[in-house]
Amino acid sequence: MNNPILVVEDDRKMARMVKAYLEGAGYRVMHFEKGKEAIEAALKELPLLVVLDLKLPDISGEEVCQELKELGDVPIIMLTSKSLEEERITGFALGADDYVVKPFSPRELVYRVRAVLKRAQKKGLGEDSSLSFNNGLLTIDGQTYQVTKQGASIKLTPTEIKILFTLASAPQKVFTREELVEHALGYQFEGYERSIDAHIKHIRQKTGDDPKNPTFIHTIYGVGYKFSGKPDA
Repeated sequence: MNNPILVVEDDRKMARMVKAYLEGAGYRVMHFEKGKEAIEAALKELPLLVVLDLKLPDISGEEVCQELKELGDVPIIMLTSKSLEEERITGFALGADDYVVKPFSPRELVYRVRAVLKRAQKKGLGEDSSLSFNNGLLTIDGQTYQVTKQGASIKLTPTEIKILFTLASAPQKVFTREELVEHALGYQFEGYERSIDAHIKHIRQKTGDDPKNPTFIHTIYGVGYKFSGKPDA
């Protein structure tokens, strides 16, 4: 049997509606009202995807998202009444794959689930899936999603790796934020392209790339970003 979709939502009426639509689309669904219960279930059986409310009675949805991403590349759609841009950006920076603001159409949610799963099922990030720069200083493996700097492993989220790989696949090419969303994440985030800035900030912090004097990712003001590493032969 296929792995389940976890619906983590304390509004029982809404959860029943979401569960019914997802089951009608052929998915196996498990519902939890509390974040800790969902994490415990995920430890026993890695979910196919998680529909996650940010406002939960025990721990925050952001904490649940972080815990789930520690388990593996679990696709997450955040489901919340929050609508401020900064909150959406924070969600994406934590590794969320999509963000649906209440009230929403359950049919649209099913479409978004299918779209996220379709992207997640794609294997590898590109035909030339192993990249190395500056005499091995930085390496990126698109098949295993491993990034190393000076031989030491760097823990990036899957979204951060996809963005880094997209930039590194075309050194010196300037990508707009919209292009990075489309190429790295697979579809338009309906105005959420500014979330790329949060992802770039996290990539720089984790790789030790000083934004004031960068070795790899340069900001092209008013346009977007480019990767300036020198490819190894």
